[in-house]
Amino acid sequence: MKTTKQANAIRILAMDGVQKAKSGHPGAPMGMADMADVLWRKNLNHNPANPKWFNRDRFVLSNGHASMLIYSLLHLTGYDLSLEDLKNFRQLDSKTPGHPEYGEVPGVDTTTGPLGQGFTNAVGMALAEKILAAKYNKSDIAPIDHYTYTFMGDGCMMEGISHEAASFAGTHKLGKLVAFYDDNGISIDGEVDGWFTDNTPKRFEAYGWQIVGPIDGHDEKAIQKALDEAKSNSEKPALIVCKTTIGFGSPNKGGKEESHGAPLGDEECALVRKELGWEHEELFYVPEDIYADWNAREKGAATEAAWNEKMAAYTKAYPAEAKELQARMEGKLPENWETEYNKYVKGLMTDAKSIASRKASQLSLDEMGKLIPQLVGGSADLAPSNLTVWSGSKDITPDDASGNYLHYGVREFAMTAITNGMVLHGGFLAYNATFLIFKDYAQNAIRMAALMKQQSILIYTHDSIGVGEDGPTHQPVEQVPTLRLMPGVHTWRPADWLETAVAWREGVKYTEGPTALALSRQNLEPLPRTDKQVEDVARGGYVLVDCEGTPDYILIGTGSEVKVCVDAAAQMTGKKVRVVSMPCTEVFDAQDADYKESVLPNAVRKRVAVEAQIGEMWHKYVGLDGTVVAMEGYGVSGNAGVIFKHFGFTAENVAAKALAL
Repeated sequence: MKTTKQANAIRILAMDGVQKAKSGHPGAPMGMADMADVLWRKNLNHNPANPKWFNRDRFVLSNGHASMLIYSLLHLTGYDLSLEDLKNFRQLDSKTPGHPEYGEVPGVDTTTGPLGQGFTNAVGMALAEKILAAKYNKSDIAPIDHYTYTFMGDGCMMEGISHEAASFAGTHKLGKLVAFYDDNGISIDGEVDGWFTDNTPKRFEAYGWQIVGPIDGHDEKAIQKALDEAKSNSEKPALIVCKTTIGFGSPNKGGKEESHGAPLGDEECALVRKELGWEHEELFYVPEDIYADWNAREKGAATEAAWNEKMAAYTKAYPAEAKELQARMEGKLPENWETEYNKYVKGLMTDAKSIASRKASQLSLDEMGKLIPQLVGGSADLAPSNLTVWSGSKDITPDDASGNYLHYGVREFAMTAITNGMVLHGGFLAYNATFLIFKDYAQNAIRMAALMKQQSILIYTHDSIGVGEDGPTHQPVEQVPTLRLMPGVHTWRPADWLETAVAWREGVKYTEGPTALALSRQNLEPLPRTDKQVEDVARGGYVLVDCEGTPDYILIGTGSEVKVCVDAAAQMTGKKVRVVSMPCTEVFDAQDADYKESVLPNAVRKRVAVEAQIGEMWHKYVGLDGTVVAMEGYGVSGNAGVIFKHFGFTAENVAAKALAL
């Protein structure tokens, strides 16, 4: 048996943690222990005393069900994760949840569990390192210089997102990305040969990756040699194919699906100890000499100290670049950005024209790009339609990563998860874009961004049946409501240029999750506003048109339908009508009770909400006495103006619906 006692310490802790919890996945940690030993104990640059040290190597456990692997590694190397924390695996309020969670566990660089996304986050992290290095490193001093490592299994390889991400990584020559493929041939259903017969190494080779192996994933000398080879090629990301035995060390369940997703059982755990030659029967016990072998605190402190000296020299030699880089590493935007941007917003009160909100977004992005150097983004092949290229855009290419614009190709899911990885890496305010109807391709990556409270700007254009002739396949009717249902996402559907500009500003200010902008293809007329109304746009909902005294009717709209509500109110002669624009329901809902009452007085029961989306969520604003003018099914193909009339999004219909209450 080629394994080491240091690797066996991982197996014991992982096995015991799952057994105590009576829940979890012991097989993968036991199978990957030797890979982890070589990487973490002998190669990984990190500092357990400072998990956020910027130039640390990033590590992503993409097959996150193997969470006891990373928890054991963090504990053994000296992070703030105690043995008691390991004993509380999967328990309420523990620091060791069922899957690794960013922000909950010190040393976890991203939340993983949905297979393939961790790997794709790692691609984003490696891309982030390359972009920052290209922009800030000098020939004599390179402050940005680290690797991104990821462990992944068969499940990650099967998920479609891995194909998108691997293709992108190979194209962009991410030579400081190293992926360890835990090729054990087992998933929950059993041996994968029955449903997964790809020649995975050849597939990655075709994507432009360097392939190392297959090697014996339990032979530490072979693993180290493979890692050295992987790091020798700066032009290609590397895939190290490690042939392993799931549940390594388990006499009866090793190499079988029985060790994948269930505890081994007390008897089998005892047999594992004998099989591994582990002389200690006490659960969770690791001898002090093995702890000493693993402890990375002294080495980590020295490594970070050496980097701090390098940063000091860089600051002295290149003060302007160092100041900007330091701000980016700390996540700080330029001090004057909002003041300068608000001058642009103010000008729109008089200078705005009738343009599509997608165009208004591009013009707002142009203002933001001039003010915020860490703004980097791109589109999934639709830049001429999404209008995401701005005047200062410079393409990031495989041979020159010093730019700020990415062409993601038709890879919506990978694009969004790569963006998550870039943001998690640090140093970026990132945006990405596609048609709103294709948001579903990226849905789970949006959810992961929200779950991790990671900021990004998601630009979604062609926001309704206003797409027109492309028909129902391209007309989103359920996409905005599903975004609004996702906790932590702020979804803005602006009514004109000014609201779009404010939405961009608020997206830059909102740091607790992603901001989605749902933008029109068709032109939207500028709406007149007072200074107070412009200020109140940022509150998510506000009174746009009002009447004397208490209104008899309230019309609520978003996006292109706000103008429909304004025109409907004008037709309701002799009636007291208020029009409310509500570009962001999540932000409006977070306002204090007095403000919400001032916009939607409880006493006014005759309310109509108008939106060219599925309208179920609007009933909480109109109540049982009000009504909703919305889509009730899919769209149709035809001229946009004709379609809006066909489905009742006209001033005449909205006025009639209100008067009928």
